Amino acid sequence: MKTTRARKTGKPARPDRPEKYERGTRSYTMSHIRGKDTSIEVLVRSYLFRRGLRFRKNDRRYPGHPDVVLPKYRTIVFVNGCFWHMHEGCPRCSMPKSNVEFWTAKLLRNRERDVAQRAELAAAGWRVIVVWECELAKAVREDRLARLYDQIVVGADAGAGPGMDAGPGPSSEESVGRN
Repeated sequence: MKTTRARKTGKPARPDRPEKYERGTRSYTMSHIRGKDTSIEVLVRSYLFRRGLRFRKNDRRYPGHPDVVLPKYRTIVFVNGCFWHMHEGCPRCSMPKSNVEFWTAKLLRNRERDVAQRAELAAAGWRVIVVWECELAKAVREDRLARLYDQIVVGADAGAGPGMDAGPGPSSEESVGRN
């Protein structure tokens, strides 16, 4: 492994611990974190498509570039990662131990932007549904996907108001009002 050296931040390198990555590897790794077509997005989209729903994906005309846009049902679905969107109460949402100031500011900005975008979409008459990464764990996946389908199809027939999630479950009702 490589030995430590002084960092660009002016802080001395920790002599007791070698660098985890070679120079440039961390940057390369972080550059490959995708913003769209993540595995959880593909999972949700393929389920909705199999159930016969047709939609647009990552439509740039709407605030937040929603993951799934269903114009027929006037519904927008965001598939959020628990870490990147700070899912409250979720064990996957943890603050990194290093560079805490940077990460706190970045993740709070993400959360505030999500709230503003959802409010804008609701004001435009769209129903917004948020599906969290932790809701797509294998143990609860089928349940959540079936509930999502019902929220879209049955919720539209029931005449749920704009910006409101229809359907049972605390995560669906909390999704709009929270973060």
